[in-house]
Amino acid sequence: MSKKTIFHTFQEIDYKACWDYQEELFNQILTEKRQDKTDIINHLIFCQHPHVYTLGKSGSEDNMLINYIQLQAKKASFYKINRGGDITYHGPGQLVGYPILNLTAFNLGIKEYIYNLEESIILSLQHYNIQSTRLDGATGVWLDIHNPKKTRKICAIGVRTSHWVSMHGFAFNINTDLDYFNYINPCGFTDKTVTSLEKELGKKLDFDEVSEIVKSNLQKVFNFEFINYES
Repeated sequence: MSKKTIFHTFQEIDYKACWDYQEELFNQILTEKRQDKTDIINHLIFCQHPHVYTLGKSGSEDNMLINYIQLQAKKASFYKINRGGDITYHGPGQLVGYPILNLTAFNLGIKEYIYNLEESIILSLQHYNIQSTRLDGATGVWLDIHNPKKTRKICAIGVRTSHWVSMHGFAFNINTDLDYFNYINPCGFTDKTVTSLEKELGKKLDFDEVSEIVKSNLQKVFNFEFINYES
């Protein structure tokens, strides 16, 4: 089966527009799987979104700490979506990655798939001499898990799969405005904080440079065969 993957990149794209695009690619792969095609093309989307909060299907609206009028004042939108996980924030300066993959071709179950996403971010952080890891009972990439008072998340992960096809993905805080996380209980947690590469290093990063490092590590971990680029 094919690991051929088209890489799509958007400087900034409306959340709903990108969600619709994901669904289109996702349904295309599902259809081709039902037809027993063997050369199915996979997709990886990199983008940034305008300020938006998304609530996973297992999440609670109680974790949204501001009302609709306050949301508008923050120039943010809100969507209930069909991924796993609770509430999270997306916005400028955050690298959002959406792999739409035929997981059968990569010989991956759901747990292994999420593990690989986390591993790609962990390797990317090592490039900046930041040690990160996983946290038992939670997805994503975390810092200082052995010090509960300092434990903080730098990358959130929430996915949807059906018939071993994936969509949604990860949100890696690079130069993200962390104030927007103050209006939610991120991923449902009330006792843990959120951080960014900028906050950890004390300086703004070249967003495109970090994106290339993440893309390279995703390719290394998943063994993607990129066949062309779209923008």
